[in-house]
Amino acid sequence: MSSASLQTNFEPIPGMGAIPHAHGVAFRVWAPHADQVSVIGSFNDWQAAADACVHEENGYWYADLSHAKPGDEYKFHIINGEQQLQRIDPYAKIVTNSVGSGVIPPLDLFEPPHSQFEMPAWNELVIYEMHIGTFHAKDGQVGNFDTAIERLPHLKSLGINAIEIMPIAEFAGDYSWGYNPAHPYAIESAYGGAEGFKRFLAAAHEAGIAIIVDVVYNHFGPSDISLWQFDGWSEDNKGGIYFYNDWRSTTPWGDTRPDYGRGEVRQYIFDNAMMWLGDYHADGLRYDMTLYIRSVEADAQDLIAEGFSLLQWINHEVQIRHPGKITIAEDLQNSPELTQAKEHGGANFSSQWDAGFVHPIRQVLIEPDDANRSMASVRDALLNLYNQDAFQRVVYTESHDEVANGKQRLVSEIDPSEHPNRYAIKRSSLGAALVLTAPGIPMLFQGQEFLRDQWFRDDRPIDWQRAEEYADITGMYRDLINLRLNRAGHSAGLSGQHTAVYHVNDNDKLIAMHRWKEGGAGDDVVVVFNFAEGRKENYVIGLPQGGEWKLRFNSDTTLYNEEMDETLSGDISANEQALDGYGFSAPLTIGAYACLIYTQEKHI
Repeated sequence: MSSASLQTNFEPIPGMGAIPHAHGVAFRVWAPHADQVSVIGSFNDWQAAADACVHEENGYWYADLSHAKPGDEYKFHIINGEQQLQRIDPYAKIVTNSVGSGVIPPLDLFEPPHSQFEMPAWNELVIYEMHIGTFHAKDGQVGNFDTAIERLPHLKSLGINAIEIMPIAEFAGDYSWGYNPAHPYAIESAYGGAEGFKRFLAAAHEAGIAIIVDVVYNHFGPSDISLWQFDGWSEDNKGGIYFYNDWRSTTPWGDTRPDYGRGEVRQYIFDNAMMWLGDYHADGLRYDMTLYIRSVEADAQDLIAEGFSLLQWINHEVQIRHPGKITIAEDLQNSPELTQAKEHGGANFSSQWDAGFVHPIRQVLIEPDDANRSMASVRDALLNLYNQDAFQRVVYTESHDEVANGKQRLVSEIDPSEHPNRYAIKRSSLGAALVLTAPGIPMLFQGQEFLRDQWFRDDRPIDWQRAEEYADITGMYRDLINLRLNRAGHSAGLSGQHTAVYHVNDNDKLIAMHRWKEGGAGDDVVVVFNFAEGRKENYVIGLPQGGEWKLRFNSDTTLYNEEMDETLSGDISANEQALDGYGFSAPLTIGAYACLIYTQEKHI
């Protein structure tokens, strides 16, 4: 140990990892089975004997070095018996790459936010799922935060107000979906690292767009993980101190499940969640497959109580420390307890991806035979609720999971041609209308708004020429989002809690839905869907109010695509003939595989 370099005249600095300060850099690491720990790096020629750490309580080791500085590379050198190990700091905020070294961060890595951004209310969110590596790749290179910034005007024009980015923690290699986090605290260097993410988030906030970060806490790795047998200890040759070392280690991604029952590991995951929301000022978290946090197998029989309690702890603290920021679970088991409050035994998530919507809706839209489309399944998908709260679910027809692993984009499932046919365009448009009018938080997957085809791959970037080719389809999505967010002041009900699917005709394959917040003119919204071939004229449906109903949206117009039929639907006037449980009704005309949206003028 170099006694001159070890700062013994300072009180130990709180925190983990490399902590720069005015007089040098402090280092702290958890290695309970180590006999000795030292810090090695570019500041001491990587000499293990130069800068030893002091053993603190409970397996922590600490050093405060005056000659280390931000920008220096470093690792921890750990001795356990005859083992001599070099490990990347588990809390490293910057790494050279997944198998390289940690980098001491700058003092100002975490700064106050550039602007006072206010997260939209959850019932007014429209989420866009994005993969940084493929969203906007240029010159044959993997996409990054700066290239993504170039396309933010497209999203702002579309009306998107939240981006959910697939995982950006450092992973093995440059191409990945991101669900193989090697270093959970470092941001992927191929995407631009911490500084690139800060620029991206600031630009999104400037455009009025929230950022929700996808986090992976159900496993780490499975490759390039310094956490594996970190201090040389393990049982049954499993993962060591950060992982379960028994039957609970098993996941679909190897024996890599963190030990949710160990206080230091719980703190490690908790601190990571708080880093994204508190230090980087992100606006929410989407947790990857929470089923494998709360249980070992997919059938949820082998429950992990401490995994569930960890979710409760993090989400409860998010509510306290960061009110208004959203936490979303991908669990896909239709489990209301995921979004129940902690005091009622729930996991305290704000919302969850809804398998009860996406699977039946995709099936109905992909089905080639009209006779086999079940209107009851559409009704049930629209009305699926968790804890009587419309916004405790995220609704979508495309996500990274739904358009990969043997499944394709919705247009390609209907017609695999490079240029989709009439049926693919009309029925995928019907899907867009379902997502953007249904109760729930709507989500699109990148490129869906201009009919991105085939399947999602991390090495197949979006073809932005297709955005030009199908610009009118993008216009359709824009019109739907404007209605969803009540930007013209006459469709408030689309962000309301109340839904009635009051007309279900399985013979003619037609459904009518009423959405409302408080009810009345400017609030009530009536949405009519035709799931079959053939125009329907003078088709009578019930209406919740009398008077004139303005047609605000008709998907079956060539304004949106030349494959549409240009059905001349129009405004309707309600008469006092009761129908469908309402006191009024009116005849309308609707095209094949079309959606109509009606509202009334708001009284001034």
